[in-house]
Amino acid sequence: MNTLLRLYQVKVRDCLLLASVVLLSGCASIVGSLTGGLAANLSTAILESDDPAMIRDGAPSFLILIDSLLAGSPDNAALLAQSAELHSAYAGAFVAEPQRAAQLHSKAKSQILRSTCLSLKDACDLENRDFDEFSAWVQAQDEKSVAALYNLGSIWAGWIQANSADFTAIAQLARVKALIQRVAELEPEHANGGAFLYLGVFETLLPPAMGGRPELGRQHFERALAISNERNLIVKVMLADQYGRLMFDRDLHDRLLNEVMAAPATAPGLTLMNTVAKERAQQLLDSADDYF
Repeated sequence: MNTLLRLYQVKVRDCLLLASVVLLSGCASIVGSLTGGLAANLSTAILESDDPAMIRDGAPSFLILIDSLLAGSPDNAALLAQSAELHSAYAGAFVAEPQRAAQLHSKAKSQILRSTCLSLKDACDLENRDFDEFSAWVQAQDEKSVAALYNLGSIWAGWIQANSADFTAIAQLARVKALIQRVAELEPEHANGGAFLYLGVFETLLPPAMGGRPELGRQHFERALAISNERNLIVKVMLADQYGRLMFDRDLHDRLLNEVMAAPATAPGLTLMNTVAKERAQQLLDSADDYF
């Protein structure tokens, strides 16, 4: 049991760390509500950047800005959600120090739960509800709640990643999975098929002998690829890393990663994420001989 738990903890930490770059797209909504045309141009510049280091260095300014706005409107659901997105994305993609990352993820989780409580009907205390009651609430949500459900699930997943040494945190993956599954049911194309990227991750955390369902995971990854017309390169990286390595399929692993390296990073709303994907793809190719 201890061996299984350790393996599960490592897989949760590694895969959700990479999946957290999906939340970089949250930068658009964060700045998009501030000052009209300037904000729209700024959000576009962030998502279209091919320089992750520049975005990393500039992100703290937005953290301070959003905190200052919240100081004047602490119960503003939209600001809380936007702050949670930015804190989670920044911590997951750019903060290497575990304690600092955990603090940022905890703040993001608290904010997104508060935002959800304020913005959706009967949505308070979701973390502590009986799971059956929680699941019933999730199933009662409709298309109008998709963005809120996706943000809640994504940010909650980031918090689990930051606390992957704690089995009680890992146990909350069932709630995250329920949220993301509902998004996939209601609006499959939301966030370039991001729900299916997460579902693919969840099903490839463990090999079949330990309860994983990697073939179903592969189907989810392929659905995400199809929705983005293969422009979202992080999906191929995750498919190679989570499925290819789990199933020791070197041919698939190398083919997917070489396709990522050969593909242009530039794509509407995906350039920054694709640049990060290329960096990760090269790391996986470099370590392939040692793994297989």
